Amino acid sequence: MSKFLLSVHVLAAVLAVGPVAVAASMFPAAVRKGNLEIARMLHRICRVYAYAAIAVPVFGFGVAGMMHVMGDPWLLVSIGLTAVAAAVLAVLVLPRQRRLLTEESTSDKLGRLAMVTGVFNLLWAAVTVLMIVRPGSSTGA
Repeated sequence: MSKFLLSVHVLAAVLAVGPVAVAASMFPAAVRKGNLEIARMLHRICRVYAYAAIAVPVFGFGVAGMMHVMGDPWLLVSIGLTAVAAAVLAVLVLPRQRRLLTEESTSDKLGRLAMVTGVFNLLWAAVTVLMIVRPGSSTGA
């Protein structure tokens, strides 16, 4: 059962978080080029897949419970970083994208959006590394 949960957890991360990271990164360039149709599609991808990405921590908690690692520091840090990444997406990235679709964009607004999108992506990169390396893990992986 733990292999199944781990598989679903990893697939959810790849298939849900991956598209959000890519679409969010492409959004500022689409707006900068004046291609609002593409920008709207990228924003929609971010919104829809953000909901799908909820499966990542849900199945992650299942995996952690089965592996008996709920109190391990690497997991607690990963949970915290995941929460911060979700907040950055929900509070900073998505609302800024929505605003840029409805009002005149400036390079300053696009620059800030690109910056917070980069922070979002860096947070997920850090979580991915922690999930693979698992500092202090006794599994040797």
